[in-house]
Amino acid sequence: MLITEILARNARMYGNESALVERDPVRDRRLEMTWKAFDDRANQMAQALTKRGVQKGDRVVHLMMNCIEWLPAYFGILRTGALAVPLNFRFVEKTILRCATTARAKVFIFGEEFIDRVNAIKTALDQFVETYVFIGPESLCPAYAERFEEVLAAEAPVDPAVAINLRDDAALYFTSGTTGRPKATLLTHRNLEFACVIENQHHHQSHTDNFLCIPPLYHTGAKMHWFGNFIVGAKAVILKGVEPKWILEAISEEKITVVWLLVPWALDIIFAVENKDVDLDHYQLDQWRLMHIGAQPVPPSLIKEWQKIFPHHQYDTNYGLTESTGPGCVHLGMENMHKVGAIGVPGFDWEIKIVGSSQEVIPRGEIGELMVKGPGVMKEYYKNPGATQETLVDGWLLTGDMARQDEDGFIWLVDRKKDVIITGGENIYPVDIEDFLQTHPKIKDVGVIGLPSLRLGEIATAVIKVKPGQELTIKEMDEFCQSLPRYKRPRRFIFDEVPRNPTGKIEKPKLRKKYAGRTESFKVQ
Repeated sequence: MLITEILARNARMYGNESALVERDPVRDRRLEMTWKAFDDRANQMAQALTKRGVQKGDRVVHLMMNCIEWLPAYFGILRTGALAVPLNFRFVEKTILRCATTARAKVFIFGEEFIDRVNAIKTALDQFVETYVFIGPESLCPAYAERFEEVLAAEAPVDPAVAINLRDDAALYFTSGTTGRPKATLLTHRNLEFACVIENQHHHQSHTDNFLCIPPLYHTGAKMHWFGNFIVGAKAVILKGVEPKWILEAISEEKITVVWLLVPWALDIIFAVENKDVDLDHYQLDQWRLMHIGAQPVPPSLIKEWQKIFPHHQYDTNYGLTESTGPGCVHLGMENMHKVGAIGVPGFDWEIKIVGSSQEVIPRGEIGELMVKGPGVMKEYYKNPGATQETLVDGWLLTGDMARQDEDGFIWLVDRKKDVIITGGENIYPVDIEDFLQTHPKIKDVGVIGLPSLRLGEIATAVIKVKPGQELTIKEMDEFCQSLPRYKRPRRFIFDEVPRNPTGKIEKPKLRKKYAGRTESFKVQ
């Protein structure tokens, strides 16, 4: 069933029930939308786009911060048969232009936060964009754009009834760009439908569940986790903000049952509890049944600390890529707490294999590249046959992630292939070192990168964010790392912020660029 049809079914079955809530703690604002209103808004969006010339196969850029209108706009695009093109809200002007140009977008929908960025590239966008739709207050609406509310108000909430099937193209999702330029991943309606099925299979959402959505909706992770609620007509809350207090208030006041967190936010909650910045006795949290986490390797020490604070929680971690329609091609499983640290086993209806440099399957226990195969694998990299050929092999997706499989069949992620550090002829996997360093009681966050070395090729460098109120020295870190094998010990320590993208991944290219060539101040003595 198309996800647009699932929305229509939810509107028929649960029309007056709450579908979406937006909480904005900074503005002290709470908005709510029923399933019928959600469906109506999507239909109005589709009608408006159709009147502006959008046809099946066209592309519509969707550049918005998380808000209650994000999903109705997205579903409205899909109902026209056009491809939705959600863009990362951190993209700078030139990246937005590059992505929009790749898509040759006919319509450009954008929020008030992006006025300056769109203004800066509008002349170039005008070569293919025919209509601009602005979401925000009338006083800020640029003269060249139509205002979203007025565009929708002029339309009847009627499905345009475009003939769409599951094999049709549905969306272009640009990769995060953590290892290079973002690539346009082409997903089909079948990919999106399967994301609903697999998420619900893994986490058993029922109609009474309530999902807290904090990560950006433009990314496949947050939205595809919400799909597990969506397929059974269950409620979701969109929270604008990541402060531990705001997260706990939302869980308590909205009676949240399922939360998907990124590693930094989970760590912040743990630290806030430890430092008594929040008092759990002030919140109603008994109904919170599942905390799942992903988007990057999860330090086992984090989960051990989490279980001390929330011993009744079910826990799961999910592995996925934009190219696999988000999370779930590998998942730990709520019943496998004894394997915390592993990313898990093949997800529902997925296959995996770990291969060597010639794509031959290697023995269990050895490190190789993870390949996955299943209904979530993308159709292609849009307009990029070379990259597609390198990544898709006989229906299998080369993930670019190095992993090993243990004797029980559980997969352990080692690191990104492009992040492996080769020092003195030895392969060092940064995640191993990051997991070890994360156990230090004074460390809040850490990223390990390779930096050039004339003698060794590369040296492992740890960029460390120290917990507030703590002090840490290079000498302390050098002593702490003595229990690591000598070749794995970082040769440099840098005390600084650890940059992460909106989905929690460490932005290692930024770190390598920032510290390349800077050796004198940070070298271990």
